[in-house]
Amino acid sequence: MEKQVKLLLCEDDENLGMLLREYLQSKDFKVTLAQDGEEGLAAFSEARDERFDICVLDVMIPKKDGFELARDIREIEPDAPIIFLTAKSDKGDTIEGLRLGDDYVPKPFSMEELVLRINNVLRRSRGKADKSKALYKLGELVFDTQKQTLTRRFTDAEGKSTLSVQKLTTKESELLALLASNANSILERQVALKTIWSEDTYFNARSMDVYITKLRKHLKEDPSLGIINIHGKGYKLIVPNLEEV
Repeated sequence: MEKQVKLLLCEDDENLGMLLREYLQSKDFKVTLAQDGEEGLAAFSEARDERFDICVLDVMIPKKDGFELARDIREIEPDAPIIFLTAKSDKGDTIEGLRLGDDYVPKPFSMEELVLRINNVLRRSRGKADKSKALYKLGELVFDTQKQTLTRRFTDAEGKSTLSVQKLTTKESELLALLASNANSILERQVALKTIWSEDTYFNARSMDVYITKLRKHLKEDPSLGIINIHGKGYKLIVPNLEEV
């Protein structure tokens, strides 16, 4: 059974806060609601045994605004995923929100949109964590995420073993790690772009397409492997009998 996502919600509008909490709980999130920055920081600090998976912070909360609270949270847990909610449309605030957090959601917003954004940030966060896994067995290839290599062992007719090692660039390795952690499932383009390139722009998207082409060439060492396009969504790494080693 998949672990329930633990979410810290900081919203000073009592009606909106309760409405958001009820909706998120109906989507199987475990929600703690705080109505000001100090209460939010206390809740985050006290969650020692079971850290929050994600924080959703209104920017304009009393006692300690959302940006200040985010800085304090990141001092406790540098990689804590954070989404800001705001009624402000100032460009400077938007830039600050994207600099400090993982997403910035302007009000008004739909509940469905917020859940989609939360899930996208969680996928990006998990993708980063998955890159810490050392080795993946991809068919006949072994992918070492730390050494950034793809290795295949050949045995000739005389039984002599030969090792073929392909060195990957950092971007190739990061992208393959994301694909491998989502093997046989769709890796959304937006998730990959924001995880590796930080921004979902036209030029970054074209750059990613180039790296996908390079990875396809590397994976040709094993004909059973492949990266397919999922139209309008992203990519899927096809791996028979996926193993972690």
